[in-house]
Amino acid sequence: MIFAVAMTFIDQTIVSIAAPNIQQELSLSTTGLQWAVNAYLLTLAAFFAYGGRLADTVGHRTVVVAGVIIFATSSLLCGLTPKGGAAEAWIVAFRAVQGVGGAIMFPAALGIVVQTFALRERGRALALFFGIAGGLTAIGPILGGYLTQWTWRAIFWVNVPVAVVALVLIAIAKPVTEHRPAPMDYRGLALIAGGVGLSVFGFQQAQIWHWSNPGIGLCIAGGLLLLVAFYLVELRTPSPLMQVRIFRNRAFGVENLVLGISMLVFVPLFFFASEYAQIGLGKSASEAGIYLLYFFIGFVIASQIGGRMLDRGGAKRPVVLGCVLAAVGFLLLAGQVTDLDFGSQQWYVILAGAGMGLMLTPATTDAVNRAGRLSYGEATGITQTVRNFAASLGLAVLGTISVSVFQSHLRGSLIAQGVPASQASARAQSLAQSRSASSGAGSIPHYVRLDFAYSTRTVFYVMAGIMAVAAVVAKFGLRPGVQPEDEASPSPRPTSRTPPPPVHD
Repeated sequence: MIFAVAMTFIDQTIVSIAAPNIQQELSLSTTGLQWAVNAYLLTLAAFFAYGGRLADTVGHRTVVVAGVIIFATSSLLCGLTPKGGAAEAWIVAFRAVQGVGGAIMFPAALGIVVQTFALRERGRALALFFGIAGGLTAIGPILGGYLTQWTWRAIFWVNVPVAVVALVLIAIAKPVTEHRPAPMDYRGLALIAGGVGLSVFGFQQAQIWHWSNPGIGLCIAGGLLLLVAFYLVELRTPSPLMQVRIFRNRAFGVENLVLGISMLVFVPLFFFASEYAQIGLGKSASEAGIYLLYFFIGFVIASQIGGRMLDRGGAKRPVVLGCVLAAVGFLLLAGQVTDLDFGSQQWYVILAGAGMGLMLTPATTDAVNRAGRLSYGEATGITQTVRNFAASLGLAVLGTISVSVFQSHLRGSLIAQGVPASQASARAQSLAQSRSASSGAGSIPHYVRLDFAYSTRTVFYVMAGIMAVAAVVAKFGLRPGVQPEDEASPSPRPTSRTPPPPVHD
């Protein structure tokens, strides 16, 4: 299952490294390039709930295999994007299909892992799962840097051999899980896919259209209204896509709230740390991956510790402690970034990663454990939807903060150099909006590097505050102690007829 989901983690970061090469060779517009990146994340977020429900009703192994094949095939086709007028539509379409493949693959894979291990062993098992799979996110920029030197198409083709290995391993392992056939709630699917998709689209476009554009508010508000409609419809649907009553389980609701708050930080960190390494520190794209690698050193090690703490004493202690450590790590890191010296930041990067690893595995595992045995895929779909929705919001809000602070410092620096205030404002705005276009210490003026470091410092301070809020929520929302075994038993789903018996894959 780690091999199966490896592709989805790598693809969250690898494409951004090759973006300039893709745009140049295929003659993509700026909007087209942005959608080549965002289409994957958009469909990934919109279809997680569908993937989880599909796994629980059709069979986890069947859905994993289908997801791997869809993901690998669309990756191959992305790499085969033709030059010319059809290039933009081609690569955006198959990036969207990639996201659908990942969305149905991940909940099914995690459902297999959860069903395979007993309740008191899941913390350690999922710590290994998330530790290795999550660490692959850091490999994306490094691998992408090297593959792009050959051809940008290789960043998509690399998924094909990984998929082949995954399919071979699945055939050898023959994982056995239970599922219960049930009709698919396509009305619920349309509402949640539309609601999540429209909201995430609004967040993604915030830095392009700017928050003052009424279209941003309309997209986000429209998406939220669809999600409210989804909740009300699901309460009255005999066989719903998502059993929304599960949020009445206090632990499940609090864990998802903590995950949502922490995901405002976790996924955006990859983007901002990579940009800071390239602009502030003057590193190459592949060297920027080393910055993230330090984060995952702490993440992977602490993830194993958190999993064992969950098995022994429950989720509250590692989740609260992890949030506190992450907040302290980001706070200390923020105080060092303006030195423009990575050597003074390494331990703080590791500390922040350790905090995120310590809380992330127990929070996710404990949330999924609250579902019935026949609903692990659905519970995973819910947690992943929450995480991706929050990550999109975090990117939009923190991105706006970063640009605003960067622009303000640039304006001050330009005025100090004798540039008239009116010209300085326009020039600062242009530089801030195109901040990711340049890399390499020799090509970036020192004042630009320093001003970008100041904007990164503000972002890290905000991240520290967000993780402090997550710690407070976990401290007062979670109850101490291990989960009773009977809470992990199958929970009935309301239905208009007698449900069929469970089926083994």
